[in-house]
Amino acid sequence: MESIQMIKELTMAFGAPGFEDDVLTVARKYAPEGARIVEDNTRNLYICPKNEENPDLPTILIDAHSDEVGLMVRTIKENGTLTFTNLGDWVPYVLPAQRVSIKNMEGELITGIVATRPPHFGGDDEPLSIDTMVIDIGATSKEEAEKAFKIAPACPIVPETVFTHDPIHDIMMSKAFDCRLGCASVLEVLHDVKDLNLSANVVGALSAQEEIGMRGAIVVANRVKPDLAICFEGTPADDTFAKDHLIQTRLKHGPMLRHIDQGMITHPRFLRFALNVAKELHIPVQEAVRTGGMTNGKSIHLSNLGIPTIVIGHPVRYGHSHNSIASLSDYKKGVQLAVEIIKAINKDIFAGF
Repeated sequence: MESIQMIKELTMAFGAPGFEDDVLTVARKYAPEGARIVEDNTRNLYICPKNEENPDLPTILIDAHSDEVGLMVRTIKENGTLTFTNLGDWVPYVLPAQRVSIKNMEGELITGIVATRPPHFGGDDEPLSIDTMVIDIGATSKEEAEKAFKIAPACPIVPETVFTHDPIHDIMMSKAFDCRLGCASVLEVLHDVKDLNLSANVVGALSAQEEIGMRGAIVVANRVKPDLAICFEGTPADDTFAKDHLIQTRLKHGPMLRHIDQGMITHPRFLRFALNVAKELHIPVQEAVRTGGMTNGKSIHLSNLGIPTIVIGHPVRYGHSHNSIASLSDYKKGVQLAVEIIKAINKDIFAGF
């Protein structure tokens, strides 16, 4: 399948937390032909490449979150500018002077700019904070913003940017690689295993609202009730700012497998199995001990009676911003690793976890 076109369409789709519908529309387009697709009320999407599961086999959940860090209109000021709040974690200094897309009350996308004070008017001593920022859509009054632009409180907002791919240097740039690279991975893995004679059932899920507390994954885990889970994530690369001995996630060095983060100690036996598969097949991987961050693994591994879970992370520079950098080769290696893990799983191996 054409990975780049799929990644482009997924990353460019509007998908603030709680408003992931456009992402799911793209995902349905790229789902394996004949797959069974179900969408729940939380906007989680389930994709089963085969119509029938074998109840005697373990079930592997392949998960990625469909939302991206976003914002939400809070109030409209009398001059027509919009105050806003965050949906997910932002570093405030990445927002000023950036374009954003606001989905108005009629579902249309309105472009705005996070306002800044020109240097001609002197410095701004006010601390940089989302609470003090506004978005300018070009309106001159509250009435114009409401009636002409159809903007109201609670309208969702995402970064507005472009997707580019440089195949010569193996570089992609866009918003939302966290975690649309994961969404693309789930779809590509399902394509790759669809016609294989596996010793496990496979269910793919694109889960909602990860950026505001891994919420959709709670519903996914309770619905699928998997025996094992692989979470794809657009994981922060630290190779452009960390000290050399602390760098654990480099671009173009393969997917990252994390041993721990703030939400999960990765299941040691399942993780060792994954690392052994990578070693045997010469798939480059990176290992990380994270002191911050969380993934859907937090919600999934504690669900039901406990689910052995690993995270396959695609390195992403400058995540949670308008412009991130990722490598297609890292993406491909992450997909390959997941497929090989799925092919190798059987009842006996699962029993050993």
